[in-house]
Amino acid sequence: MKLKFSLLLLSVSLFVAFISCSNSPKRSRKPVAKISLHPQKNRYEFGDSISISIRVKNSDGQIKDSKLYVDNKLVQTSDELEFNFAVGRLTELGKHSIKLLATKTDGVEGVTFQSFEVVSDLKPANYGYEVVNTYPHNTEHFTQGLEIHNNEFYESTGEYGKSGIFKFDLNSGSVLKSFKMEDQYFGEGITIFDQKIYQLTYKAQKGFVYDLNTFARIDSFTFSTPEGWGLAHDGTHLIKTDGSEFLHFIDPETYEEVKKLQVYDDRGPVKYLNELEYYQGELYANIYTTNYAVKIDPNTGKVLGHINFEGLLSVLYNPDKPIDVLNGIAIHPDNGKMYITGKLWPHLYEVKLIKKD
Repeated sequence: MKLKFSLLLLSVSLFVAFISCSNSPKRSRKPVAKISLHPQKNRYEFGDSISISIRVKNSDGQIKDSKLYVDNKLVQTSDELEFNFAVGRLTELGKHSIKLLATKTDGVEGVTFQSFEVVSDLKPANYGYEVVNTYPHNTEHFTQGLEIHNNEFYESTGEYGKSGIFKFDLNSGSVLKSFKMEDQYFGEGITIFDQKIYQLTYKAQKGFVYDLNTFARIDSFTFSTPEGWGLAHDGTHLIKTDGSEFLHFIDPETYEEVKKLQVYDDRGPVKYLNELEYYQGELYANIYTTNYAVKIDPNTGKVLGHINFEGLLSVLYNPDKPIDVLNGIAIHPDNGKMYITGKLWPHLYEVKLIKKD
C-alpha cells in the first residue's frame, strides 16, 4: 500500500512539474542580423563607392531599433528589419569595422560584425639610387634618427646604456654636442621643431623634449602606443611611427594624438614603418629590417613610391665589425640633398634617387 501511494505521489509531482515548466515564459532570443556590402569585393580601392545593406531576423518579440556603426561611429538608427546605408566614396585607407546593434523592445540585444579593407588606387613609382658622396659615420652609434637643421646634422641613437642625441660634423663624423640618456631608456627617432628636439623612446611609452641650442631636457610626454619608432613633423604636427602601418599625428604642445592614418599601397598595408623624414609635402620612411624605403602622401597614407637601397649593406660588410640595418633618412631643407645611414654603419651617404619607371 505504501509503495502504491509513493508511486502515485511521484506521478503527481512529475505532472505538476511538467505543467509548471510548460507554462513558464520562454527565454527571449537575440535578434540576428546579416550585413552585406555592395558591390561585393575582397578589397576596395580608395575612391570606390559602397553601400551597406542590413537585414535583421527576429524570431520573437519586436525590434525597438537597430544602430549601425562604422569605425565605432554611429551612422544610422532604424526600426525597420531591412534598411540600407550609403557610405559614399571611400577616402580612408586600411581596415574598417562595421557593427550592428539590434535591440528588442524587451531589452534583449544582438550584435553583428563585419569588416572591409581599402587599398590605394595608385601604383607606386619605383626608385633606385646613386651615391653622390660618402662621409664617415660613428660605428658606435645605433642610429635611430637623422636630422638636418640650419645646415647642421643631428642624430639619435638607441640601445640601453648607449642611447642619446648628438650633433656631429658631416665631413669628419666627430661629435660636437651630445646628451646621454638614462640607462633605462632605449632612444628612438627625433625631429627638430620650433627650436626644440623631440625624441621618442622604444618601450617606455615616453618622449622627451630638449632645447636645441643647449641640449637641456625641458619637457617630457607620454604616448599610448606600446612602442615608439620614428618621428618627423609637417610644420603643424609631430608624426610618429610605432612599427606598424600607422602614422600618428600629435599636437606638439599638448602631446595629444589628433589623428592617425594607415599607410597602404595598391596591394595592402605597409608595415614596419620606422625612421621618418618630411620634405616638401611628402613623407619618407624606411622599412625596418629591409633595404627599402617608401615615399608617402601624409594626407591620405597612400604610398607614392618604393625606394630600393639594395647594395649598400654588401659594400659595407666586414666580418670583424658587424653592422645592423638601414636606419636614418634626412633631406636638406635648402637644397633637397638626401642622406642615409644605418645602425653602426661606418659611412653616411649622400644619395640621389633615380626613378625607374
